[in-house]
Amino acid sequence: MHSNAPEDDPERPEDVPGKPESEKSEAPEPGIYESRRGRSGKGDSDDESESGKKPKKKKMSFWKELPILIVVALVLVFLIQQFLARVYVIPSGSMEQTLHGCPGCQGDRILVEKVTYYFTDPAPGDVVVFKGPGPWVQNEFAEKRSDNSFVRFLEQLGSVIGLAPPDEKDFVKRVIAVGGQTVRGDADGKVYVNDKVLTEPYVYWEGGAPGGEQSFEPITVPPGNLWVMGDNRNNSSDSRRQGGGGLNGVVPVDDVIGKAQVIVLPPGRWGGISDPNPQALGLAPAWQQGLPVGAGVLLAWPVLWTSRRLGRVVVRPFKGSDRK
Repeated sequence: MHSNAPEDDPERPEDVPGKPESEKSEAPEPGIYESRRGRSGKGDSDDESESGKKPKKKKMSFWKELPILIVVALVLVFLIQQFLARVYVIPSGSMEQTLHGCPGCQGDRILVEKVTYYFTDPAPGDVVVFKGPGPWVQNEFAEKRSDNSFVRFLEQLGSVIGLAPPDEKDFVKRVIAVGGQTVRGDADGKVYVNDKVLTEPYVYWEGGAPGGEQSFEPITVPPGNLWVMGDNRNNSSDSRRQGGGGLNGVVPVDDVIGKAQVIVLPPGRWGGISDPNPQALGLAPAWQQGLPVGAGVLLAWPVLWTSRRLGRVVVRPFKGSDRK
């Protein structure tokens, strides 16, 4: 006998390739589907996206964002001042006329950058800010803070951004000699390094200042140390006098905070801080000392002229293409 099982019937629709009859009957005809989309304006996928759409987050109000912005700004200021640069207020006249400052007046604000000395040591002629070594007792930057805690906080915050002198034992002076060099001064105010007189165009002699004895005995600066002096030569407490002078007056290179580069305030005083090497100025005749600047100007002119010509040639085609 032959079995009449469904799988033996060759004409049953289940054996025909394709979708089952039930699925075929449920699928809408293309015309009907399109007409439904046209009437509703949205498909099934749009309905699903609307049903699963998340509600928009409300924007944070300004007053809630403000504390966050302040904290971020303070952190950035701290990092910049700690590792890159910092603004200092000049409170004394020891660096006149290069830097202006006096008790009770509006002193210069200078930008002291720290990156240079990550790669090299201070050189003669550099104007540097440094932490006062142990023997240095006559502070220049340190100021007495208010007894009021809130006012003291504002003073500290102002010192961070350069609006007030820092409460630190910091100084600003010019490097005269470095480790291994022997420095001395005579009664006429001339300074010698390795028995060669320095050429110091930045020196200022303040009239009416106490002055005192300008000569000092020869001192060989220990390696890793600096001999520093103020530009206001007869009104500066520097390596000649601090700690009693001599070896007590030298400054370790590790105590240098950074190099004074620019006067940022007041606006009328804005500009770079000169740092000529006093040990090198006297080595060339006077007529040769202006050669580097003159040669730089002469060489810069043809470079500038060539760049302007090339700029016209390169820019002209782009101007034409922009009109299209």
